[in-house]
This record gives sequence, structure tokens and C-alpha cells, in this order.
Amino acid sequence: MFKDRREFSGSLMRQLDEAYDYIDFHNRTHATFQKLLRVDTRDYPEVAVREALLNSLVHRDYSFRASTLISVYDDRIEFVSVGGLLPGLELEDLMMGISACRNSHLANVFYRLQLIEAYGTGMRKIMGAYADAASQPQIMATNNAFKIVLPNMNFAATAAETPASNSKQAPAASHSREDEILRFLAEHPSITRREARALLGIGQSTAGRILKEMVDRGQIATHSGVAHCDTNWRNDVSLRQLPTLRSVRAGITKASRDHFPCFGKHKTCF
Repeated sequence: MFKDRREFSGSLMRQLDEAYDYIDFHNRTHATFQKLLRVDTRDYPEVAVREALLNSLVHRDYSFRASTLISVYDDRIEFVSVGGLLPGLELEDLMMGISACRNSHLANVFYRLQLIEAYGTGMRKIMGAYADAASQPQIMATNNAFKIVLPNMNFAATAAETPASNSKQAPAASHSREDEILRFLAEHPSITRREARALLGIGQSTAGRILKEMVDRGQIATHSGVAHCDTNWRNDVSLRQLPTLRSVRAGITKASRDHFPCFGKHKTCF
């Protein structure tokens, strides 16, 4: 499932600029510390992004009325363009710096604009940018398509930090506890903090916090107990939850319409 979708059209220079800006926006910076020194590392080396994007434009086959696809995932970026290797070339040849240009006039224009430095250096620059990285770029080719996959250099470190530092983890656990409480209330008229504590296997203060959060969100209502010092909690919202679910679905649908680039008559699509 993707989070966003974009299409860039117009001149190749406009598509190049807008596509690069879009990728750069999603190219986050991860900070680490070596003693007192802070070291910033971007998810994707800028030189690798630049070369992969230029390759997708300069070397694609423009006889196909198809878009160039750039897909941004959490752990990688994929560049897919139409037009495989020219006859007689192998992937190993590209890695050695051998170049046979499909669009020689276009390549010459980009060379004069100082967007490409020399023919046949792009793949080596991409691999060089990942020389010390744990994950390496992948280059794939078929008869009619060419694909470059750039791995996220910070993905492993970010994933390792997620359980401890990602604030989105706590609500997930809390929601499962709320579901337990709502299931309990479907079978019982009310629940006390002591009952919630026993049901969820948590401390009294945590049980009270979860119940209070559910009241604040309108999931349950509260009334004072007669025989207990605790507060009794009763289910008051089985119907009130439905609009909330609808609004969430609507939000997801809207977000889905709004995260990926296309190049086009020849569009660049995210």
C-alpha cells in the first residue's frame, strides 16, 4: 500500500527538477554520535539518487508511450524505466563502465548542461556511494525494462530503535487493551478499575489511565460506584464508534488518492 502518488509531466528538465525535489523531500537525515561528534547520514546518498534519476531519463526508450516509475518505500527506492539493455550488452559490462547510449543527442545535451560528467560512470558512482553500506544497490534488466533499487542506509538502525523510541508503538498496545475492555463491557454492565487491572494484568494506575483515556475519547462513560471506592465504568458508545471508523476509512481513502512519481506523454510517477 502506498501513502502518496504524484505525476510529473512537461519538459524533461521540469520533470527532472520536480522528481528530484520530491525524492529529496522524503530523503530523511539520521543522526548518530561518535563521542562528542554528531554524524548526519541521509537515507539515500544524494549522488546515487541523482545518477539513478538521470539514468531513468537519459537511457529510457522513448518509443514506448509508458511512464517512468519511481517508488519510494520505507526501506528502498525503486527506479523503473522502459527499455532494456541494448543488444550485445550485459549487466556486467555496465559495472565495468562500458556504455552504449540509446539517446545520443539527449545524452549530449545533458553533458553540455553538466548534468552528466561522462558516459558509463553512472553505475560505478551508485555502487561507490554504497561502498561501506551493509545493503547494496540492485540493478536488474529485462528485454524491455531497466530497474535500479537503492536501499535505505538508515532503515536497519531506525527499525532497531523503533520499539524503544517510536511513540506509535504505545497506542497499538493500548488499543488492544481497550478492545479487551470493550469486550468485557459487551458481557457486563460495568467495569471497575480493579476489574480492569485483573483483566489486563496491569497496575492500578495504568488501568486508571487507560479507562480515563477511553472516557476522554467518548468510548465509555463513568458513574460513581456505591459499594466501592473505585469508579465504575460502563459501555456507552457502541453506536458512537461507527462514525469514528467511517472517518478513519475516509482519511485512508483520501491519503491513498494523494505518495509515488510518472514521466509523460512520458511522465514520471511516484
